[in-house]
Amino acid sequence: MAVTLRKGQKVDLTKGNPSLKKILVGLGWDVKRYDGGFDFDLDAAAFLLGANGKVNSDSDFVFYNNLKDPSGAVEHMGDNLTGAGEGDDEEVRIDLEKIPANVEKIDFTVTIYDADVRNQTFGQVENAYIRVVDDATGQELIRYDLGEDFSVETAVVVGEIYRNKGEWKFNAIGSGFSGGLGALGRNYGVNV
Repeated sequence: MAVTLRKGQKVDLTKGNPSLKKILVGLGWDVKRYDGGFDFDLDAAAFLLGANGKVNSDSDFVFYNNLKDPSGAVEHMGDNLTGAGEGDDEEVRIDLEKIPANVEKIDFTVTIYDADVRNQTFGQVENAYIRVVDDATGQELIRYDLGEDFSVETAVVVGEIYRNKGEWKFNAIGSGFSGGLGALGRNYGVNV
């Protein structure tokens, strides 16, 4: 049974589960009634970060235009342009053993594509979540439902996995961010 987290809670991933080698991070959401004339396209991304909280290179930003980091540890499974249907809307697979030693944490984000042009915000999104699944067994380990805390934000840092004394942990962040993918990327040191 999965551990359900609230914003700010942290939980161990590997200490109590030493056989955990590969995880799937699933992100999902629904759009509230929206009739603005544009599609509503949300995009998940992963930022592989060093001790300074920045990417070591632009290729450590894994998203719909860069599906895999150079080490092959983190792979985005593809862009869902509509978010329609049940279950995860976008997924990221991670091989914990391949993550380079200079990567201290991986932040998972969701942004709204062309949010400013389309006049869209996370205030129009509901049922957003992140979940961590044991990729070998399919068992859901962690789930964090974001709730409806956002209004004008166009990006959200949903959660992160991070190293702590040789083990991996998960942190439920749920922090809104304005400026979309470009501002978020610059915050993490990506040249956009």
